[in-house]
Amino acid sequence: MSLLTIIIKNRMRKLLLVLISCICALSSFADNRLSGTVIGSDWSYDYINRIPSTTVNTKKQAFDRDPDTFFASFDTSYGWVGLDLGTPHVITRVGWMPRNYSTGPQSVVLGVFEGANSEDFMDAVPIYMITAAGTVHQMSYADLSVSKGFRYVRYVGPSNARCNIAELEFYGNKGAGDDSRFYRFSNLPTVIVHTLNNEIPHDKETQIVSQLTVLGDDGHEVILTGPGTIRERGNGSREFPKRPYRIKFDSKTRVLGSPAKAKKWTLIPNYSDKTLMRNILAFEISKRLDMPYTPFSTPVDVILNGEYKGCYQLCDQVEVNNNRVNITEMTEDDNSGELITGGFLFEIDAYYREEPVYFISNDGNPVTIKSPDDDVITDEQIAYIENHFNLMENNKKRYLDLNTFLRHFIVGELSGNTDTYWSTYMYKQRNNDTIYTGPVWDFDLAFENDVRTYPINDNNDYIYRTTGSVTGKMRNFVNELVIDDLEVQQQLKDIWRYARRHGLDPEHLIASVDSLENLLQESQEKNFMRWDIMDTLVQQNPVIWGSFEAEVQHVRDFITARFEWMDNKLDYSDILVGDVNEDGEVTISDVTLLIDYITGNESQISPAADVNEDGEITIGDLSALIDLLIKYY
Repeated sequence: MSLLTIIIKNRMRKLLLVLISCICALSSFADNRLSGTVIGSDWSYDYINRIPSTTVNTKKQAFDRDPDTFFASFDTSYGWVGLDLGTPHVITRVGWMPRNYSTGPQSVVLGVFEGANSEDFMDAVPIYMITAAGTVHQMSYADLSVSKGFRYVRYVGPSNARCNIAELEFYGNKGAGDDSRFYRFSNLPTVIVHTLNNEIPHDKETQIVSQLTVLGDDGHEVILTGPGTIRERGNGSREFPKRPYRIKFDSKTRVLGSPAKAKKWTLIPNYSDKTLMRNILAFEISKRLDMPYTPFSTPVDVILNGEYKGCYQLCDQVEVNNNRVNITEMTEDDNSGELITGGFLFEIDAYYREEPVYFISNDGNPVTIKSPDDDVITDEQIAYIENHFNLMENNKKRYLDLNTFLRHFIVGELSGNTDTYWSTYMYKQRNNDTIYTGPVWDFDLAFENDVRTYPINDNNDYIYRTTGSVTGKMRNFVNELVIDDLEVQQQLKDIWRYARRHGLDPEHLIASVDSLENLLQESQEKNFMRWDIMDTLVQQNPVIWGSFEAEVQHVRDFITARFEWMDNKLDYSDILVGDVNEDGEVTISDVTLLIDYITGNESQISPAADVNEDGEITIGDLSALIDLLIKYY
């Protein structure tokens, strides 16, 4: 083929594409294709010279109807391009075409369309997200049902894509619309954060001015919106690409039916937890053990400055609040008498060096003080709680509340949590010498998600004594109670036995797994498109299970086996389990179990036969025993 022939063919192809584009344009005017002033990221990217540019690959080329030109933002992420429509319009349709290059079709996946009425897009909400690869030289379209009108509309490219869009189209009708229908990424609520000047959270100290919006899980109303701030949070989890955040409203707000009305909330990424549910399951155990306070949590989808971040867990900030840690909040004037006795919220914390206020106990345990806040707490208050903590360590049975401590212990061991004593919250109320344990927190490595402890149920002893992580001298702290003290051992068994008979069982917990799997189904699909890690070992993953369903099934299997392990460890068994002889007599090996079921009075066991030298009671009439159980239990 001659060079001339090639040139002719290329020119004919170009002419044909322009003709098709014109035909599409003519038809689109009839469908209310919108025009306006082109807006977008300040700098484009010159791929030839690898420099920022205002003349090459510019934002206007996303609307020039030429499929072989494109807009590429200089910034690899959060690049955007859109239109100022002059007045609000209800957007009914969007169209897009990927850039013509090898990865162009895939580079639009998870691109987000937004609408706003503020020029800085602080009040923006999503109107659509692309979830399938595009086609080079071909427009793709989506019809929308968002009812609100927007003056400003834009497309925000997915992470690490430089926007890279060949063509965009917006359709709609002039009008302010209403707030009756919004777009949602899944069946979950959506948390939307837009920051001043598009600044991205980068540390735990800098609170970035933001507009915070929460859309309900039915997708039909804005639950709340208001000014606030965002920053990063966490310790080890900050090292992962899916970052943890703390958001703070300017005024106290009740979010998504939460018990607490508060300013501060956390967004937990659950990056290495491929079930996205381990924390919520552990909180369910805490509730069934009647812990005084279990953090509120619910799964949500998160968008930051127009970029889809995935499925998170919106959760309480652990802090002093009537519906969180319900203790007296101290002021800087509470320095003597009854006032200095509380309340204090503190944490036995492996990351104590990263916190502003901490001390090392006499026994070698690092303690960070969470409340009073570091900008309020006084030297007198620090000295008081340090002294009282040391007093508790020296006399645990006098100053430590064993009910909360042992329930907290059970949550950690039943869930197989590596980090139970790597990070442990405690608190003290005013005019009360007792130190309480809780709330439970941080279970991303629990339910057998840590190669260092896998397989957990092969251990003959508790996880904290074998392969679990502990800080300071916490292993000794716990040993003194649950290993060395026979009275505390019995109290632990009593708590376990009571809980097992009142709703803490594998059937109910697996039912929670089933419910969460169904709830998370839509969101997890998009989350693992955003974070393609299902076939990768991340953090401490012990095994690649290969799918969301397989990850969840592993948790089910672990729960079943772990209950059996805990029952054996804590000597729990159903009272009707025992030997039945040829005459139908049942031998029960633990008389206290039977007494618990009846009235606590051994004399009411009737009709009873012999009690042998091992303390086993032989019941001569099983039907009479059943009648007693029905009557008294």
